[in-house]
Amino acid sequence: MTENDLNDLETAVKLLENPGIGTKIAAIVGTPIEKAIALLPRKATATIGSAAQKAVYSALKLSLKTLHHYDPGSDGEPPKASNWWHMAATATTGAVGGAFGLLALSIELPISTTIMMRSIADVARSEGADMHDPQTQLECVQVLAFGGPSNQDNAVEIGYFIAREAMTKAVSEAAAHIAKNGLQKEISPAIVRLITQIAERYTINVTEKTVAQLIPVIGAIGGALINTAFIDHFQNMARGHFSIRRLERKYGSEFVHQKYDELKLSTG
Repeated sequence: MTENDLNDLETAVKLLENPGIGTKIAAIVGTPIEKAIALLPRKATATIGSAAQKAVYSALKLSLKTLHHYDPGSDGEPPKASNWWHMAATATTGAVGGAFGLLALSIELPISTTIMMRSIADVARSEGADMHDPQTQLECVQVLAFGGPSNQDNAVEIGYFIAREAMTKAVSEAAAHIAKNGLQKEISPAIVRLITQIAERYTINVTEKTVAQLIPVIGAIGGALINTAFIDHFQNMARGHFSIRRLERKYGSEFVHQKYDELKLSTG
């Protein structure tokens, strides 16, 4: 592996194995939010879960309809990702969420998730990913599951490869179905399984974000800051993931995984 590629892998490890979004949001609001989550009414928890699942499905439809439009640079090199525009747009929707709280979630979350999907695709393109490939399009959606455990995970934080490998079969089956049938009106079991697995992890991240925005002193400005941290987190997850996928295309999955684990141990 070249020195540049090794540096890229080391950067990916740092991005993907960093603390989750809950820790970053807690630093903004100045207080742990685990207790606030535990006090959430069941109805609020159900509302957040439903909103997250609908947002993942919307992200899936968006990825399959629009992410294949890839216009490489004039020299054939992938264009750099324009993260700041997406971050500013998400901050605006966060201000709405901070001002109106849970009532605005069903409106704010799909918009925020859509903007994040554009940003994630932008990162994927910048790493040379083939946006015409249904597998790549689904991996853009899969990024929403990184950096947050599912309800079935025992650990508070789980590693990138563990989360990724847990969804490998669902992503492959969904990609094969879509390549053959497209995204039909009647959603197939393969698509449902993928949405469910991603939504399980995404819901935890969304819950942490929403609870922080419900803190009375946060308001619109705090909501914008929280949403900025939210999209920054997923931009980092995308940058790490698609950097690793680029290296896997060059060196092979097994070799990159081995080097990743070595670097994780040495920097842990």
